[in-house]
Amino acid sequence: MKLWSQSWTDGQPIPARYAAGRPDAGGGVTFSDNLNPHLAWSGLPAGTLSLALICHDPDVPSRGDDVNQPDREVPADLPRVDFFHWVMVDLPPSLSEIAEGELSKGFTARGKAGPQTLHGARHGLNDYTGWFAGHADMAGQYFGYDGPFPPFNDALLHHYVFTLFALDLARCPVEGAFTGAQVRAAMTGHVLGSASFVGTYTLNRRLRQD
Repeated sequence: MKLWSQSWTDGQPIPARYAAGRPDAGGGVTFSDNLNPHLAWSGLPAGTLSLALICHDPDVPSRGDDVNQPDREVPADLPRVDFFHWVMVDLPPSLSEIAEGELSKGFTARGKAGPQTLHGARHGLNDYTGWFAGHADMAGQYFGYDGPFPPFNDALLHHYVFTLFALDLARCPVEGAFTGAQVRAAMTGHVLGSASFVGTYTLNRRLRQD
């Protein structure tokens, strides 16, 4: 299997239009265009009945003590955890690409609708659901794609891993407002093949190249 994108080169920085957050002119950060990137694939294994797509950031701080504090950085050696940015199941094997902006344009307060989406697929919850859970104006169920918005003071460059899974299941056995962890568990023993595509992103002005 092969997975690629016209939106950026594998392993390179993600353009800000695909992120949920970007630097602003005043030295802070603000919401960005939050477009889903273009993705295309080929070489599905024989017997593929559906596809699942997961984007996760494995570089999220495991503690929030220093997150977004202007007087200090989140240490690069702090233990890190996964943050799911996109969870989608039941993509048909006849599909070979997703267009830029086809499934996400802009950041929606309280989250985009789901789980049903285009191509007969279903979106799961991304982890902004938990991030905004206690916020009066933003709390809600965040289905579908919401891109990078790492801490603006993180000393570690974040990696965003898009992985496409070919499954021997016509329908992934998850229901309702499912999560990335639930999809990972449900796919166990049913993955015929997979391919990944990676981008990097930071809001730490000391690390940015622009």
